[in-house]
Amino acid sequence: MRTPLQTPTEQAPSAPETVELSLAVGGMTCGACAARVERALNDLDGVEARVNYATERATAVVAPDVPVDRLIDEVSGAGYTAELVGEDPYAADTGSEEIDRHLRSIRRRLLLAAALFMPLCEFSVGFSSRGAHDTAAGNWFMVALAAPVVTWAAWPFYEKAVRNARHRMTTMDTLVSLGILAATGWSLYSMFVLGSAGARRAGAGVYLDVPCGVIMFLLAGRYFEGWSRKRSGSALRGLAAFAAREVVVLDADGGEHRRAISDLGVGQRFVVRPGETVATDGEVLTGESSIDQSLMTGESAPVEAAPGDSVLGGTVSLTGRMVVRATRVGRDTQLGQMMRLVEHAQSEKAAVQRLADRLSAVFVPTVLVIAAVTLAAWLLTGNATTAAFSAAISVLIIACPCALGLATPTALMVATLTGAREGIFFKGYRALEASRDIDTVLLDKTGTLTDGHMTLTDIELLDGLEEDDVLRWAGAVERASEHPVARAIAAMAEHRLGDLPEAESFTALPGIGARGTVEGHELYIGRAHADPGQGGALPPHLADRCAEWEGIGRTVVVVRRDGDTVAALALADQVRPSSAPAVRQFRTLGLRCILLTGDNETTARTVAAAVGIDEVVAGALPSDKVALIRRLQDEGRSVAMVGDGVNDAPALATADLGLAVGTGTDIAINAADLIIVRDDLCVAATAVTLARRTLRTIRGNLAWAFIYNLAAIPLAAFGLLNPLIAAAAMGLSSTFVVGNSSRLLRLVPPPTEAPGRRRSRRARRSPVLTPEKAR
Repeated sequence: MRTPLQTPTEQAPSAPETVELSLAVGGMTCGACAARVERALNDLDGVEARVNYATERATAVVAPDVPVDRLIDEVSGAGYTAELVGEDPYAADTGSEEIDRHLRSIRRRLLLAAALFMPLCEFSVGFSSRGAHDTAAGNWFMVALAAPVVTWAAWPFYEKAVRNARHRMTTMDTLVSLGILAATGWSLYSMFVLGSAGARRAGAGVYLDVPCGVIMFLLAGRYFEGWSRKRSGSALRGLAAFAAREVVVLDADGGEHRRAISDLGVGQRFVVRPGETVATDGEVLTGESSIDQSLMTGESAPVEAAPGDSVLGGTVSLTGRMVVRATRVGRDTQLGQMMRLVEHAQSEKAAVQRLADRLSAVFVPTVLVIAAVTLAAWLLTGNATTAAFSAAISVLIIACPCALGLATPTALMVATLTGAREGIFFKGYRALEASRDIDTVLLDKTGTLTDGHMTLTDIELLDGLEEDDVLRWAGAVERASEHPVARAIAAMAEHRLGDLPEAESFTALPGIGARGTVEGHELYIGRAHADPGQGGALPPHLADRCAEWEGIGRTVVVVRRDGDTVAALALADQVRPSSAPAVRQFRTLGLRCILLTGDNETTARTVAAAVGIDEVVAGALPSDKVALIRRLQDEGRSVAMVGDGVNDAPALATADLGLAVGTGTDIAINAADLIIVRDDLCVAATAVTLARRTLRTIRGNLAWAFIYNLAAIPLAAFGLLNPLIAAAAMGLSSTFVVGNSSRLLRLVPPPTEAPGRRRSRRARRSPVLTPEKAR
């Protein structure tokens, strides 16, 4: 079985130059808070940090000699709380209780504010029209209604404003608290000090309904923000919930011991019984089972696992009992890497969002100055005191920079989790930016357009040789390679012969083949027409057979022993069922499709015709693929590359957008910008659609946030917005950004045909280009 995710590899540990840490930051209420925490962390030597307001996480790349306590102290010194997020990649659900507790607190305060605001608003209008507030009873009645709201319900705003003031900082809570206290204080002054006659002379009024309305709208906005974060984060917490918490480990004598998953180490053996979750990534030693990989790939059909196959942590064994050797544990597992990809992508920031963060950092002090100038200007121009206070309070309330701080992170948060649900993982903002201009997509053949399940179909030998001997030599070399062709040859050799000898001096030849020493002989297994420094022309009858196989679309490799060609092997690979629909979807998105492969022309043409690609570049080495991408870029094209193998890694890194299918190797996945873990190429087209929609959403959010603040502050300063409307507008601004981002949860894959276009039922013969002729 070939798992649709990268094959685990073991690497020698090395001392890291930097360490990436994640901190859960508490107490942030707006983009200005996130910018302040980020600035405080980046002021430390050896620290490069990003702070995400939406996810309340700080991601810091630090030198090994920088202690975590120093980072936490720096955040605390800025007026916020910080806690190190543990190394356990499956601990993403630990914050859910805190989120629920916060939402319950906000909900209780919101319900109280809403329950008292409506009668207070009605009685305030009625009392004012009848002059009832001239009476002590009327005044005290309104105070009784307003007091719980402006004290208990608004307490979170005051608490954070005071804490920030102790650190000589101003935030959104400073604006809100000043606005609420100013409106409440002026109302009480009008009611109990000036009295009716004095209030009329001063132009004063009773505004107790205004601070209550402000508090209600602000709490409603925060509740909706928190609810949206919980809804978005539930996908990641759900992903973590599928991970095993305990594992049955086998000792040297075969005894079974149940332990916590954190105690499992690389190389240890563990048992997986029917119905149990595979504890970590590993290799099956004994036993067979059907594996449900739907969590990792989104595919409902189970796959079969047998000795020698790789299995992934988080998948579920459905039938038999297996003994598995752990090859990766903790954050290095595929599930751990998937979750880290999501968290990393969510912490990314666009250049325009970094600008918004810098503006937010100076925004609050600027607004305080504008509010003071507004108050002074109204008073100096002879306007009523009540009108001056109303305008100043409106400026304080409406100018909250929450929408700026939420614009990018909320869209990225929703998009990355929506993508994870579909088997799509963004590595960062670069993938979104690149998706906007992509007009050409290059698709690898083996393992990308085809399913990579190569099967050895024919063997042609020199006279005097035995098939078993050739298979033993070829299988010994190829089992050290990751390429699908190599795996097919090694699998056939092991099936027929059992144990194979070890290959010494193994060398992978990307795009060509592999070589090594077996039983004292130097072996080369690879492309028939390549010249890796050994071998000459093929014997005539082998050349004829190779031409015959290539004519029917087979992949052909030769076996050379000590420089002499001794055999030719033919292998067949099936085109993925999703390849042709995926190509149609790419065309619908306006992309030019090119098949780019190191395979021979005939095989490439056969596959291209089957999937509907008109342009083919065949016989391309890794350097040729890079050269083609650069040539297209020089022509003004924006290029996406879809691949899965080691030989695709340079092209994936060179392309404007690299998409690695999850069946690929670690090298290919590390070089890509976007990873597809489902065994369905149509998801690649869906990924481009999601990336483009996310970018449009981010730009729409930022445009709204900037336009809102630029327009709202002057309107408030000129008295065109009263405080109550200002509070509602401020809350609706943040709600719009969160709601607009939430639309990305409803991902609609692109149609398989563009309107008005129909393709012929007969597959057209695809012209084949050599790398030198490709344009």
